[in-house]
Amino acid sequence: MTEEKIIIVLQRLCQIEEDVSVPKNVRCRIKNAIVALEDNNRQIDVKIDKALEELSEVDNDPNIPVYTRTQIWNIVSTLECK
Repeated sequence: MTEEKIIIVLQRLCQIEEDVSVPKNVRCRIKNAIVALEDNNRQIDVKIDKALEELSEVDNDPNIPVYTRTQIWNIVSTLECK
């Protein structure tokens, strides 16, 4: 995955994190995914796997807005296309 795609994913995640309609626990998981992707001490595959782990936990939350869930699915899809 290129750095450009990582930057796009990070921008999308930041938008979700700043959305006040998203539950706080979901925003916390999103923040963890952002931190994982920004970690320069890890290889790209490890960063992506950690972010995917966090996002899979978010997807299981029943309180997440439908639109946000769709955004997360799109982000996960992008990340899975390593």
